[in-house]
Amino acid sequence: MCKAAQAGKTAEQMMSNRQPADAIARLVSTIPMGRMGEPDEIAKAAVFLASDDSSFVTGIELFADGGRGQV
Repeated sequence: MCKAAQAGKTAEQMMSNRQPADAIARLVSTIPMGRMGEPDEIAKAAVFLASDDSSFVTGIELFADGGRGQV
């Protein structure tokens, strides 16, 4: 069984790396949902894949990135 979660950038990551506001704005402009994810949103995707709720799911790569990986 193979499952993978691909996480997008979070606002906390960008702030902790002290990214300039224009760099953050450029990144956000490439995300179809128009915002960066929250850490708990990324965690919920990973927990789903690790849980029994995904027991019949296999061979997927779940993107938790606001749609950026599909553009």
